[in-house]
Amino acid sequence: MRRRGGGVVSVPGRRRPSRLQGPAGELRGRRRECEVLDRLIEAARAGESRVLVVHGEPGVGKTALLDYLVEHASGCRVARAAGVQSEMELAFAGLHQLCTPMLGRLQRLPAPQRAALRTAFGLGPGPPPDRFLVALAVLSLLAEVAEEHPLICLVDDEHWLDSASAQVLGVVARRLAAESVGLVFAARVPGDELAGLPELAVQGLEEADARALLDAVLTGPLDARVRDQVVAEAHGNPLALVELPWGLPPAELAGGFALPGTMPLAGRIEERFRRRLDALPADTRWLLQLAAAEPVGDPVRVWRAAERLGIATEAATPAAEAGLLEFGARVRFRHPLARSAAYRSASLQERQDIHRALAQVTDPKIDPDRRAWHRAQATPGPDEDVAAELERSAGRAQARGGLAAAAAFLERASMLTPGPARRTRRLLAAARVKRAAGALDAALGLLVAVEAGPLDALSAAEVEHLRGLIALVQRGPSDAARLLLSAARRLEPLDAGLARDTHLEALWAAIWAGDLGSPGGVVAAAEAARAAPPGPEPTRAVEILLEAFALRLTQGYATAAPLLTRALELSLALDVTNDEAGLWRWLAGGRASAIVALELWDAESWHALAAVQAQFARDTGALVHLQYALNFLAMAHLFAGELTTAARLVEEDRLIAEVTGNPQVGYAAMGLAAWQGQEEQASELIEASSQAARARGLGRMVSFADYASSVLYNGLGRHEAARNLAWRAFERDELGYGPYVVPELAEAASRTGDEALVRAALRWLSERTRAAPTEWALGIEARVRALLSEGGAAERHYLGSIAHLGRTHVRVQLARAHLLYGEWLRRQRRRVDAREQLRTAHDLLEAMGIEAFAERARRELEATGESARKRTVQTGDALTAQEAVIARLARDGLSNPEIGSRLFISARTVQYHLGKVFTKLAISSRAQLDRVLPSDLATTRPE
Repeated sequence: MRRRGGGVVSVPGRRRPSRLQGPAGELRGRRRECEVLDRLIEAARAGESRVLVVHGEPGVGKTALLDYLVEHASGCRVARAAGVQSEMELAFAGLHQLCTPMLGRLQRLPAPQRAALRTAFGLGPGPPPDRFLVALAVLSLLAEVAEEHPLICLVDDEHWLDSASAQVLGVVARRLAAESVGLVFAARVPGDELAGLPELAVQGLEEADARALLDAVLTGPLDARVRDQVVAEAHGNPLALVELPWGLPPAELAGGFALPGTMPLAGRIEERFRRRLDALPADTRWLLQLAAAEPVGDPVRVWRAAERLGIATEAATPAAEAGLLEFGARVRFRHPLARSAAYRSASLQERQDIHRALAQVTDPKIDPDRRAWHRAQATPGPDEDVAAELERSAGRAQARGGLAAAAAFLERASMLTPGPARRTRRLLAAARVKRAAGALDAALGLLVAVEAGPLDALSAAEVEHLRGLIALVQRGPSDAARLLLSAARRLEPLDAGLARDTHLEALWAAIWAGDLGSPGGVVAAAEAARAAPPGPEPTRAVEILLEAFALRLTQGYATAAPLLTRALELSLALDVTNDEAGLWRWLAGGRASAIVALELWDAESWHALAAVQAQFARDTGALVHLQYALNFLAMAHLFAGELTTAARLVEEDRLIAEVTGNPQVGYAAMGLAAWQGQEEQASELIEASSQAARARGLGRMVSFADYASSVLYNGLGRHEAARNLAWRAFERDELGYGPYVVPELAEAASRTGDEALVRAALRWLSERTRAAPTEWALGIEARVRALLSEGGAAERHYLGSIAHLGRTHVRVQLARAHLLYGEWLRRQRRRVDAREQLRTAHDLLEAMGIEAFAERARRELEATGESARKRTVQTGDALTAQEAVIARLARDGLSNPEIGSRLFISARTVQYHLGKVFTKLAISSRAQLDRVLPSDLATTRPE
């Protein structure tokens, strides 16, 4: 066996149990549990992956079961790590333990994954990596290692893992599929990161096994009634059965006088360890306390610190003889409760002396953060030097993506800061990082501490700003908009640039709240933004966007159009890799900039911006931004008639939601189902999304749900329902929704004889085409004019609409223009002309998969005396959703690692699914996928 770092790598063979495992009888009565573990090993050997969460109270035998796995995993490679309570604030510490022996294969990972993992482990510089990109890198690394031998990964004391490691391993556990990897966690109570994973609950031993184990450790006779009491109070816990009688005189055991009965079991076991510590020589106790404070188990560091404290090497012998501590390649305690008992037994002064010694022997170049943490624990009161070192550690942790660790360093730094102003600054910084890490309640707690001290005007404004950002997640956009607007006004005389940024955040929150927010909230936020002082020179893209949106919402479209055009030009020219673009990316990650493009009816820019944002989010692992970018990109593909590609992007949004635990964004899913005409599925999805949006105060999403319903009902010919829903969305005048809503409103109103509504739609459109005469806008305007016209004028407008839309990528609207023109021709009794238009519409709509509108065209064709063939089911329909996505990505030329990165699975799992695809489609290579899979129309643009 070889031990390196925190991980253990075994080669084929069996391991001799350590004497610190306790008596061999610890696995007595564990046949069921051992059989489960045996099946996990066999699955890994068979090329499958299994995940198991072993949980139970302290001392119940979880670690012994992990040791069983190690002993029986012959032919497998084993990697092992354990959470350490004192390392919970060090980002990726547990993950580093597990992966260190595998880092020789780092170069085999895709570049973004390799860079993310190197940055997370502090092996190289780089921007803070996204947590899920790190998880994907770990998944790929495990799959690489498992290519040679099945891999068994064991994570003990998961409840003490640092949050970054726990989150990453939770994601990895959910994405394992066909990598020959077994991943086993042991925890007292599993963390939320492991919720829903397969579990193995370890209970106490049966009474007969408990009695046998107790008999094996007793050194003298025991009264039968006392034995019954010991067994009953131990509840079958092996460690309790071994430790409770330890060191007690036979007379006391025989009479039962020394058996505590009120303390919780874990407390009683720890108390027994404490008694054993008290019986040791003073230097030995101090050595145990020192070892308990050194979380890595580095024997060199422990002995160097011991030398500074004047502890001789002979002090280790009594600890080893007592079975409490073992010095080998690592320093190992008998049990985590023994470590806890040792650390707690030290007085405050002793702990400070121990941490001071450990800080002195920790290399500030190799391990500066652990040194800073030891220094902090050794410091009795305020110390600016130590606080500054902790602040530097926070910066390093944040650079590695360890937000929880960074917040812990900053919080501790604030406690040690002498000056109130600097203390406030550090508390604010800690609160910001806590919010970024998703620890919103903890961030609010820190803000309360900030407000308890002296606050200058800037700090008070920053507190309100943070409260607004937290409210956006916890309480909804309406409350967030109010707080952010107040913060922006406070910031105006203090920091003009930050004030402008905050005004944009407030406006964005108000836009999302829509009519579910405060009455007039959007206009109030827009007016406040316009009244704010200008930002710093040179003018930033965010300034133009803010001014353009504010003008559009207060002065109308015509006034805002020039600034909207400039904002679009700047967004298209923006280098998204530039740090100056940070806030722009936050808002424009496929959202604000795409809204500008939609306001200007610019389909090409809409697609280009969404595609760039999606690619940037993929490259950086910014998964929340990626979800929104994917939805905008999916809608762009949908309007281009590329519903297959749109469906793949919707599935990717769903996969990200599954991986991250965030809700699916869902806009494109609603739109796709509506355009496909899947009444039952679309209706359920739209209703569920609308209810969820109302509950969260997202008025903008409610408007989109109304739009999606209007598409569905227009396709099904239920024009009155479509008109009512489209009118409701139209009245709200949401930014960027015009190109969606107006065509539905005009068509539904025309079909129900509501000429006033059609004219209202035309007036709205005419204002846009005067300011932004794009082919898309002109095409829809001509179509609406045709709906209001008769005879030759109507025909000219229909032909003009088809001509304009034919010069765009908005193929769905081109197909519907042919449909409406054909329907009009049939009503004019021009059957031959009608057939040509209806056949074109039917063929386009059916090829796109827009079934309800295609059915409308088919019925109209039948009314002219011509029948249209029904669409045949594609071979690919037999594929599962994930198989279909993988097949299409493979068809488009992506490699297995690239597909894996896109779908958050390993390359080996991709290969596994492709094998199933090949079998189902009766093909033998990727080259044949293009022949058997349907292709999208108009796929000339890069995604």
